[in-house]
Amino acid sequence: MTLPMIRSTEVAAAQTAGRPVVALESTIITHGMPYPQNLEMARGVEQLIRQEGAVPATIAVLDGTLHIGLEDAQLEDLAQRPDAAKLSRADMALCLSTKGTGATTVAATMIAAHLAGIHVFATGGIGGVHRGAELSFDISADLQELAQTPVTVVAAGAKAILDIPKTLEVLETLGVPVIAYGQDHLPAFWSTMSDLQAPQRLDSAAEIAKAHQMRVALNLPGGQLIANPVPPEAEIPQAEITPMIEQALREADEQKITAKSVTPFLLKRIFELTEGRSLDTNIALVRNNARLAAQIAAAMGT
Repeated sequence: MTLPMIRSTEVAAAQTAGRPVVALESTIITHGMPYPQNLEMARGVEQLIRQEGAVPATIAVLDGTLHIGLEDAQLEDLAQRPDAAKLSRADMALCLSTKGTGATTVAATMIAAHLAGIHVFATGGIGGVHRGAELSFDISADLQELAQTPVTVVAAGAKAILDIPKTLEVLETLGVPVIAYGQDHLPAFWSTMSDLQAPQRLDSAAEIAKAHQMRVALNLPGGQLIANPVPPEAEIPQAEITPMIEQALREADEQKITAKSVTPFLLKRIFELTEGRSLDTNIALVRNNARLAAQIAAAMGT
């Protein structure tokens, strides 16, 4: 069976010419932000990648076809699709085979990027171990994907609504390099710094690119997670955001919200509790990650 996959005009031209390409997920558009901020963010991030000398490839499944890069009209349509499925490793094949439409999570975007020959991917924050996972076993497929798919993922750490220490432990068990960019402590999504020491630290895009290439030379499976802190001027400090996260988690528990509905509910509730500041910070960190990812892709030369 032939995989129904199409590259956008821009991505196809870039890969033919050997220009660097950066993958972008689409669940941040459909499930992470409201319209029209989601569309403005997506367009702005794509343009930022272009300004850094790379080409953006926003990935999604549209009517049963895997798109590596979206034309602007497709991007605008997706930003207004409340019915788009949230696709991870378990859902992707079924969505394609039934000619569905869905937005790709970190895991699904990594799969698609690797299939398309793209080595660097920028996102907001990865999924991970949910709080209370020792009872619920709610652990994101993103972690297993990082352990098996050779893509460098640039994120502002794991989403702060998660159990970050447990997420770090699982990544260590799976053999995934977790590398803080430019600081010794892990960032915590909306916050520049957590109290967790980073396992590794690198200070330049060139060093990160070299580490990725060395993993390839060693024939190691999996990628690496680059934990890129949100700019200090845009952060919400941990001491301020933590009580709001705790409140949102209590409300989710009281309302018996589970599985794939948890993260969108929590992000929406924290947006309300921070009176919109969390969205501004989210946009700032995504833009910051896109910039670094473009620099890494350029340093790799592809």
